[in-house]
Parts: sequence; C-alpha cells; structure tokens
Amino acid sequence: MWRRLVYAGAAAVLAAAALLLAGSLRGERSHAARAAAPFAPPSTPQAANVERLQATLRTDPTDAKDWGQLGLAYEQRARETGDPAYYTKADGALHRALRLAPRDPVATSGLGSLALSRHRFRDALRLGDQALRLAPSSAAPHAIIGDALVELGRYSAAFRSFDTFAELKPGLAAYARISYGRELVGDQAGAIAAMRLAVAAGTAEPEPSAWTHWQLGKLYWATGRTKAADEQYRAALAIFPGYVYALDALAQVYAAKGDVDTAIDLEQRAANQVPLPQFVAGLGDLYRIDGKPKAAARQYGVIGVIDRLLVANGVRTDLETALFRVDHGLQFRATLALARRAQHERPSIDGDDVLAWALARNGHCTEALRYSRLALRLGTRDALKFFHRGMIERCLGDSAAARDWFGRALALNPHFSLLWAPVARSLR
Repeated sequence: MWRRLVYAGAAAVLAAAALLLAGSLRGERSHAARAAAPFAPPSTPQAANVERLQATLRTDPTDAKDWGQLGLAYEQRARETGDPAYYTKADGALHRALRLAPRDPVATSGLGSLALSRHRFRDALRLGDQALRLAPSSAAPHAIIGDALVELGRYSAAFRSFDTFAELKPGLAAYARISYGRELVGDQAGAIAAMRLAVAAGTAEPEPSAWTHWQLGKLYWATGRTKAADEQYRAALAIFPGYVYALDALAQVYAAKGDVDTAIDLEQRAANQVPLPQFVAGLGDLYRIDGKPKAAARQYGVIGVIDRLLVANGVRTDLETALFRVDHGLQFRATLALARRAQHERPSIDGDDVLAWALARNGHCTEALRYSRLALRLGTRDALKFFHRGMIERCLGDSAAARDWFGRALALNPHFSLLWAPVARSLR
C-alpha cells in the first residue's frame, strides 16, 4: 500500500515535533531571565498519566514496563510543553527500563523516537534497527527507521520502511507521513488529501488531534490558501485551547492580513505559554517589520540562551541555528562552517537548502547552486527554497532566472516569509 502511495508522491515525516530556534517574553522584561525560568506546562491527560506512573514506580521501582511507559509519557510531555528537560527525563526512564529488561523493544523504540526528537538521526536509525530485530512484527521500528533515513537523505530506503509501516499500522501516523511525503515530491493536493485522513483518524488525546489540524493548516498556508489555513488553526485551538503551534501559525495569518498588532499578541501568547525557540524569532521578526528594531533585537538576543538549554538536554540545533543566523545576517563565515557541519550530519533536502543559502550569503554562488539543485531534487514545491534559488541565481548574475524563481515563490505562497516575501516582491 505505502509503495503505491510513495510513488504517487511520498517520502516521510518526523512524527516528533521539532524544537527549532527562538523563545519569548512579553513586554520589556528580561528575556534571559524568562528563558532560564521554569516552564509552565499545560495540563493534559498525559500530565495525569505521568503522575500516575511516577506514583506506581515509587511503590514498585522494578517494573520495566512502567519505566518504559513513563519514558514515552515524558516524550509526549516534551511535545505538549516544549520543555527539553523532558527529553532528559525520558532518556533516564527508558534506560532504567532497559537495565531491568535489556531486550525490551518498547523501550528501545522509545529511545529511537527520542533520538529523532533530539535530531540525532544516525542514533535513531541504529536504535530503530535494534528494535526491529527485537520485535520483527512491530510497526513502530519501521516508522523510526524511515524517519531517520529521510533526514539522512536516503529517500528510497525510507520509502521501503514506510511501505511496511503503513501496511502494518494504517492510521494517523501513517497518513501524516504519506501527507508529508507527497508534499516533499510536489504533490500538494495529495498531501492535503492524506492529511485530511489523518485529521479523521484523530485520537482521544487532544495534542495529537490538534497537531493534525495544525499540519493541515500549514499545507493550506504553503499553497496560499490563507482562509482555509485560518480555519484549521482555529480548529486546533478548539480541540486543545492555547495550543502554541496554532497560536504561532495564526500570528502569520494576521501578519499576512496586515494586522501586525494582533500577530504580535498571538506570538507573545505562544511564547509566554511555552518558550519554544522558533516563537521568539517570529516575534522578533514581527517587531522588525513593525518598525521596532530594539524590541526585535531583544527577542533575537534570547535565542542563544534557548539554544544552550536545548543543547544541554541533548538536542542538536546546528541546522536551525545556521538558518537563523544566515537569515538575520549574523556571523556569516562562522555560520557557513556550522551549515557545512549540519548538512554533513543531516544530508536531507533541508540540510542542502540551508547550506546553499549560507553559501550564497557568503558569496560562494557556484557552490550554492549545486546544493540548491540538490535541495529541489525531489520536486518539492517550497516557496522558501524557491526564494533561496532566486537569490542564488541573482548572485550568479542571471537576473531573468532569479525573477522566475521569485515569481514561483510568490505564486505558490505570497506570504511565505515575514522577512523574505517582501524582498522577493521587490526583486521580481
């Protein structure tokens, strides 16, 4: 089943929500102090599950199964709260489970999904393979293996893994992967259709169900369908009130409408509730386009603090850090070295694209073109990648090609970037 879907247009998607770069504060208070402050996680059924498992293990700390379940629950809490400390807690609980039951496939798979969340894709592949040997009939290892292979740029092998995964366990996770895979190879209508199936397959857990609406909204947004995106983001908030990813996404919608004040308020709400890194970068960008450079600089300044917090909890952030720095004109030469290292560790189309952009911003235009072609090798229709290609062509002196790529980006999504869509319009 999956192979037919793959070659109709599919690759794979990371099930774990990525923690990118940013964080935030309201008003003029100290950003560094807020970044170091305790997270304020929302109350969800998973929070109660964590408390129940902790209480059970205080009574009987020798139950390997409960330790494994606690580790998985901590991973879900990381998704819900954005607090990377849950990764460290998950790591400890899952290793405790394996000390008690060294051949436990659930704990091994849990460590594999944790490695994905930490952007340690070679570790994830190794753990996924190990989990599959322990439980050859289980679906979960195939998902982990496929996710890791995608981020390592090994798409054909990833397709084979997801073919098996979807056959063994059709449902929300499989449909989401099909959707993202179709998006990667340029089949956006097919991606939307598959994500609608994921929405219909939503679980009783509010966060995963809200996640599917948010993802569907992102697909609409990526194709310039602002109203449809707005509806899906609001549907996510109806299921999971205060869902920070939907608040962040709605901020982009309001910015596209020209209502920057509301956009700033929404982004602040997201960042104040869960200090995820990408939110502060978005807030800084909103202040920047609103003509408040000092407020923007304050937001950008906290990103290093958040980055250190992520790294301290085992998350590799090289690719996201490089993209932020290149976008914001910071430390070009050092950032190019960082982008090269990130692409080596993560030779996916995203790794290629970030390296291409870093090379272009450093004036290495010919080499940038090579990596941009690699970034678009799957036929991906991504407005930001199109924009980067346009800037590379401009760097090479081909104005006609540059205008063509800028036009493609804007035709696909006229609001693809707070910073760069206006540049594309001015250069088209």
